[in-house]
Amino acid sequence: MQNAAISIPDDERELVTFRVGDQDFCIDIVYVREIRGWTPATVLPHAPEYVLGVINLRGAIVPIVDLARRLGLPKTELGDRHVIVIAVVADQTVGFLVDAVSDIIGVPPSAIQPTPDVTAQTTRMFIQGVIALEDRMLRLIDISSVLPPLAAQVTV
Repeated sequence: MQNAAISIPDDERELVTFRVGDQDFCIDIVYVREIRGWTPATVLPHAPEYVLGVINLRGAIVPIVDLARRLGLPKTELGDRHVIVIAVVADQTVGFLVDAVSDIIGVPPSAIQPTPDVTAQTTRMFIQGVIALEDRMLRLIDISSVLPPLAAQVTV
């Protein structure tokens, strides 16, 4: 008996959805390495306010970013319910602190609407687009835009 692979139509993007504050966001699943429970981070002196510190992930030192702070939302009040989404962008591995991971969805590219022009430049820099679902609105994060300043400022 062969294992049947789950097939995603070629014309759909697979996205991991999560909550930050009271808002819904998502990133492309190709960047996600793993999702793990909250682990206290070792603080780095002089790191940007959105960098909580670093953790040891099976021998690799990984910076942890409070995604809420990075996106200009109120600071996350840490608790055991929070999770870290470990993502890899280019050669940089980083953990993003989020409130909870919701699910994995497939959406056609046509479902991703452009970020409205009335938003701040910072919003347009971090948000690739908006996806309207039946009961919620998802913001698609441009993970490569969120990461570069971190890579330049945090060297371990």
